[in-house]
Amino acid sequence: MKEHIEHQVKGKVERTVKKAVRVFFYVLAAFAFIMLFAYIFMRLWNWLMPDIFALQQLTYWQALGILIMAKLLFGGFDRGPKKPNGKHRNERKRNRWGKRCNSEYGKWEMYDRFWAEEGEKAYEAYVGRMQGPKNEEDENV
Repeated sequence: MKEHIEHQVKGKVERTVKKAVRVFFYVLAAFAFIMLFAYIFMRLWNWLMPDIFALQQLTYWQALGILIMAKLLFGGFDRGPKKPNGKHRNERKRNRWGKRCNSEYGKWEMYDRFWAEEGEKAYEAYVGRMQGPKNEEDENV
């Protein structure tokens, strides 16, 4: 019985340590990614903006500050928890736009079938109508 309890405790400790190492690694990787992103942003800014818009060059910390300020002002990168109705904010936006597009442009769903059944005949008739009067005018001139 004592060995069984020791085995369970040992397993829990190992799992806890593995989780802690994983979390530490993810935090470290996120920090490194942010620092690398700020460096790339600084290099792009210093390469483009002074020549195009006659702006000053940025230091690394200024670039990081601009990125943080942009994140605070404009949001973005929304990976937060789901909203009360169970859908992520971006998913709700996609669904809203999808409904608009389907209601406004729902007729386009039948385009392929129309073209297969009647499209070529209708197109040839249209071309004939368009070329018909044009040829008569050319003959009259």
